[in-house]
Order: sequence, then C-alpha cells, then structure tokens
Amino acid sequence: MEEPRIDKTIYTGRPEDSSGRLEKEIRVYDFLDSLGIEYKRADHEALMTMEACEEVDKLLGAKICKNLFLCNRQKTDFYLLLIPAEKPFKTKFLSKQIGTARLSFADGEQMEEYLNITPGSLSLMGLIFDKEKRVRLVIDREVLEEKYFGCHPCINTSSLLMKTSDVKEKILPALGHEYQVVELPTE
Repeated sequence: MEEPRIDKTIYTGRPEDSSGRLEKEIRVYDFLDSLGIEYKRADHEALMTMEACEEVDKLLGAKICKNLFLCNRQKTDFYLLLIPAEKPFKTKFLSKQIGTARLSFADGEQMEEYLNITPGSLSLMGLIFDKEKRVRLVIDREVLEEKYFGCHPCINTSSLLMKTSDVKEKILPALGHEYQVVELPTE
C-alpha cells in the first residue's frame, strides 16, 4: 500500500485560505476558535486507515485516537467510541460497561445523517452536527489521560492536535454531549 503524501508543515490554527475546503471543516475551525482553543494542524492526502495516520502522528508528536461508530442490533442507539489507536476493540468488554448487548459497526449512512461525516473521517468534532443528541459519546480512560488529543476536523485530509485538557474543560461542555468513560483491556 502506498504511503500517503503528507505536507511536513505544521500549521497553527485554521487555514488562511478556506477555498476548496468543505463547509463542515470550516465549522470545526469556527467552533474551536469560538472557544479560544489553540490547536496545531497538518494537511495531507486522505487517510483511510490507522496505519496511514501513524505518519501524521509522528509529525504532530502525538497519537490520533481511533474513532468507532457503533450501534445496537435494532439500530436505534448509536455510539461514538474513542479509544487509543493501538488498543484492540472487542465488543463484549464495551457492551458490558455501557449496558448494551449486541453492538456492531453502524453504517456510513447513519454516520452522515447524525454526524455529517463520511467513513474514514469520523471524529469527536462530528458531534457539532448532532443537535438532537442521537449519538452517545464513549471514551476510553486512556484517551483522557493523554496530554494531547488528535482528531480530524470532520474530513480526513487534515488532522488537528490540541490539549486534552481543552477537550475535557471546553469542547465537551460546549458540545453539550454527556459522555461515559470506559476502561477497555489492552489484550
């Protein structure tokens, strides 16, 4: 598999020129700027896998967490799970902690409907678009213990890096989404 092309420049804040960028990406920058959050940004080709994200992780000096969009069997409850990139995901451990049986991956249509995000670009920032609070946020404790938090701005051609303390103290309260902290095993 070919390595993604990555601009080795790290930018501070939003792009100076927003032409050619999607409205949802610009909304993320507007949201972060309205909260006074400092962030670094790297621009790159579309990253479709966690392996492709590793080069950006090195550039930014922190790991971007894995984001999984899940649902119950009836497709009535939806979850955005944030876990460390290297941690394997096993539904039985998560199901037990959140009190939901039979979790599976939700499809791209629901991701777009509720979070305005296409597969490969899933991010905490998609909750900006979940006005009806249809998606429950679930975060592995290790993600919250990291000094820095990395994510996409609702598009996988840029990656953002910010302090995890800003995520906990500013972003999560501003999103108005309650969240559940879980502890998933490494093995």
